[in-house]
Amino acid sequence: MKHFLPFKTTISNIELPKKFTFPFYYEPHLLAKIATTELQEYLKNQTDFKHNFGLLESSDTLAIGKMFGVLVVKNNQNEIGYLAAFSGKLADKSLPEKFVPPVFNMRTEGSFYIKGELEIDAINTQLSVLKKNEDYIALKKSVKKITKEIDEDLAFQRKRMKLFRADRKVQKKKAVATLNDLEFKKLTKKLTQESFNNQFFIKELQEYYLVKIERVSKEFIILEAKIASLKKERKEKSNYLQQTLFSKYAFLNQEKELKNLLAIFDNPAIKPPAGSGECSAPKLLQYAFANDLTPITMAEFWWGISPNSAVRQHKNYYPACQGRCKPILTHMLAGVQMDDNLLLENLSEKKALEIIYEDAVLIVVNKPAELLSVPGKEIKDSVYARIKEKYPAATGPLIVHRLDMSTSGILLLTKSKEANKVLQSQFINRTVKKRYVALLEGVLTADNGKIKLPLRVDLDDRPKQLVDFTHGKPAETDWKIIHIKNGKTRVYFYPITGRTHQLRVHAAHKNGLNTPIVGDDLYGKKEKRLHLHAQFIEFFHPSTNKKMSFTVESDF
Repeated sequence: MKHFLPFKTTISNIELPKKFTFPFYYEPHLLAKIATTELQEYLKNQTDFKHNFGLLESSDTLAIGKMFGVLVVKNNQNEIGYLAAFSGKLADKSLPEKFVPPVFNMRTEGSFYIKGELEIDAINTQLSVLKKNEDYIALKKSVKKITKEIDEDLAFQRKRMKLFRADRKVQKKKAVATLNDLEFKKLTKKLTQESFNNQFFIKELQEYYLVKIERVSKEFIILEAKIASLKKERKEKSNYLQQTLFSKYAFLNQEKELKNLLAIFDNPAIKPPAGSGECSAPKLLQYAFANDLTPITMAEFWWGISPNSAVRQHKNYYPACQGRCKPILTHMLAGVQMDDNLLLENLSEKKALEIIYEDAVLIVVNKPAELLSVPGKEIKDSVYARIKEKYPAATGPLIVHRLDMSTSGILLLTKSKEANKVLQSQFINRTVKKRYVALLEGVLTADNGKIKLPLRVDLDDRPKQLVDFTHGKPAETDWKIIHIKNGKTRVYFYPITGRTHQLRVHAAHKNGLNTPIVGDDLYGKKEKRLHLHAQFIEFFHPSTNKKMSFTVESDF
């Protein structure tokens, strides 16, 4: 079979997994690791395609890494091999034989997609020519200038009318005391006529300007209408092309049941995210089911430089994304026996929640790693749930701030609504001092520094965060080395802001420390625990206003 790759490594003594990989949270099976190693060796030395992965020192700004995947399979002859795939497209747009084909090749010569793209490109060209036309630019400037002059003059005239109106009121008020009835009637008639004259003037002026702007704008309006018409046509063609494309992407499962993207994302309000079906996992499973291959285990890894927004480490394994892949893989893996979803496992169920301080309004706890701060969708056990059970009479929201589930350390809670409000205010005003201790995967060269990378949620892969200088919220972290030992760096983190996953992203991102926290299963490599601990906090007591501080050492 063309894309069935036999193992070069001897695997006869390796036991096959009893269940297929749960693709959204996994530790790669040994067979998947061996297949990955063989594929990575190929990537180092291949000459089948050209793509700048950014692994050379001379790499330019066009360098981009890519996600690859391997799927270990069994054929009808009970032979074990593997399939390989890449997400998206390669820079040279080739389809090397090493990799399984896309679910749907939109770029087949003469395809509806290429024809549609050409039509949209032609519209874009027309729009570009129109917008760059010197007459159009001159008319646009002229209309803008005249419109501004008219608006300013009308505003000025209205202001004058307002002053005239006020002056008439003053004249009338004074006349009551100084003029006789006949003189007062004459004055009133005169002032009323002035009011009518002013109103008539404004009306005449508005009509004059309307004619003037229509005369000047006539040609401009024709061009604007043409541009609007082309934009509408482009949008309609683009929507049609997209909907047709979604219908062409059809995915198999083990029962050979086909479902396209429109059926999988069965919600008129939600379009399938861009790139749906182009990830390596759907490509691999599609080829396996289409060719009667039995999936055994799989893994996906990143190859090359990290993107500017997300955190990706060269050679690291990553789960399938939630936004694009989860709905597709839910259909494709229907009926397949998979490993348990460890994301639903309550790892802290037997871990005690230590109360390190308590008074009439305040509780300070040492949260163990893997315990939620507040109840989740699936797991209800949390700091909030345990404290609520222990103090059923407590009022208010209890929780003042949060720690990531995987982060251990100091957490503040309150027994009253009033105390909560006071402490919340301190966090909002950033008067609370916090210090975290973390162990990083590598060696840092500087002794200390500041990281400013704005963050927002990855809409296609929640709960991961992205660095986004356009739409992200400001996030700032100070850091300082404690010591370096055995190729790992122990640091203090001083978060100035408190964004979700802030310390984890600032540590792992290429423009941050470029060194993930040990055990970070989202932005680094999974281990027994995330080595991040909220060690110190200082604040003012919500009732006494006395400065308080607490320190709890980490267990790593």
